[in-house]
Amino acid sequence: MNKYVAEFIGTAVLVLFGCGSAVLTGYGSAPIGMLAIAFAFGLAVTSMAYGIGHVSGCHINPAVTIGVWAAGRLPTSEVPMYIVAQVLGGIAGAAILFVIASGKLAGFDVATSGLGQNGWGEGYIGGYGLGAAIVAELVGTFVFLVVILGSTSKAGITQAAGLAIGLSLVMIHIVFIPVTGVSVNPARSIGPALFAGGKAISQLWLFIVVPLVGAYLAGLLFKLKVLED
Repeated sequence: MNKYVAEFIGTAVLVLFGCGSAVLTGYGSAPIGMLAIAFAFGLAVTSMAYGIGHVSGCHINPAVTIGVWAAGRLPTSEVPMYIVAQVLGGIAGAAILFVIASGKLAGFDVATSGLGQNGWGEGYIGGYGLGAAIVAELVGTFVFLVVILGSTSKAGITQAAGLAIGLSLVMIHIVFIPVTGVSVNPARSIGPALFAGGKAISQLWLFIVVPLVGAYLAGLLFKLKVLED
């Protein structure tokens, strides 16, 4: 049970501080810019990697769990509870962020301001289409899992693995924030979408399906020893 509690807390932290950087400071009166938002997500993952990595491996992402499982490093029996804990953690993180954002004295309208939800199309950040969104999420998740599985393999694991993983997420955000806001993590997308509603819900399928496919492909390459030493 410790693993699942750790995954719940880690995913909540990722959503609260990652999405919080966009909601509370990113697009407000004192914007910190997309670069800082990218680092907020990356630093959240890095901090949790060292905080709970020894307990659960710090997946804090259903796509990571699927990738680790596909690589043969996680028993099938543990996959469902990992994912349930992560999704619940993502919802909890979004709920905490919503409560904080709602405390703004000038008022907060989640339908207008959003809650850091992912999306694509006209009116969403860079205005990219569905095809670009699919490719960005597929490639972003694939690269993320290659870094995770490589840096935590028996031949590659070091004390700097958590830093490498966090920085890879920063890299992905720097490039792909304008396209989808960057998910590469179904739990990170589900939490904010439930509070934002509307378009965020109707587009949620992409941020569940595509990251899982990208993660599985990366895991398969490690399972087949293509990327294993």
